[in-house]
Amino acid sequence: MSDSPVFHQVTVIGAGTMGSGIAQICAQAGSAVRLYDIEQRLVDSGLARIRKFLDAGVDKGKVAPEQRTAVLGRISGTTDMDQARDGADLVIEAIPEDLELKRRVFAIVAGGVAPSAVLATNTSSLSLVKIFADIPGAGRCIGMHFFNPPPLMPLLEVVRAAATTQQTVDAVLAYARQLGKDPIVVQDSPGFATSRLGVVLGLEAIRMVEAGVAAPADIDKAMELGYRHPMGPLRLTDLVGLDVRMAIADYLRTELDSPAFEVPQLMRDMVSRGETGKKAGRGFYSWAE
Repeated sequence: MSDSPVFHQVTVIGAGTMGSGIAQICAQAGSAVRLYDIEQRLVDSGLARIRKFLDAGVDKGKVAPEQRTAVLGRISGTTDMDQARDGADLVIEAIPEDLELKRRVFAIVAGGVAPSAVLATNTSSLSLVKIFADIPGAGRCIGMHFFNPPPLMPLLEVVRAAATTQQTVDAVLAYARQLGKDPIVVQDSPGFATSRLGVVLGLEAIRMVEAGVAAPADIDKAMELGYRHPMGPLRLTDLVGLDVRMAIADYLRTELDSPAFEVPQLMRDMVSRGETGKKAGRGFYSWAE
């Protein structure tokens, strides 16, 4: 990591699991970070999540106590958008996968940052052209798709829209490496590389369960042991959330006009019953414990 981060002041919009993790790694890279959300309880929860993660690192001997103190000292939380965006040279949005919501947020953000500030979305599948429509300075707009949990997952999918400048891409790639990530560059296409491949694999695994081909654990084991996937597609679907993946699949089915993204009836039934995965305590696996 360079002594001087590419982006000195980073604003992260959204203090959930992804946003708090992104804020943590940006602070670890030496950036001053403001973590924003609409309610103080959400900000407090995000900051507590960061502290808990760093505390666990200290307990395991992977993080020095003084490093924990330094990282926490670089992060502040706020519910004031004016304060959040003030002086930012990079804004990373990490809010729910709702196109109109993202558009509204960036319209607000863009009006209060310098024209040179890079605007990045953490979307896993939505069109950058649509997210950044009507935002002045399209060349500074880019996708930074992190993976859960951001402090541990090495990949960063850098998504380039048609108008994104090479200068913006180069700056984000350099910063990605300062974050300890191994970045890839993909074009602005529905689902990019990771969601497009990952979702279709998960949907086919669900169709196999639906058809009685094998039990979920055995399907996952087939991919883990046979293809060296670190996690099977059904367990991953539980972790991401069946409702989240279903929404992405519906979007890709429309955008790509491909039957490969047709949502299985089993998936729709499970979501309607509230069996959305780990966050609900039950999906293809029981997470109650």
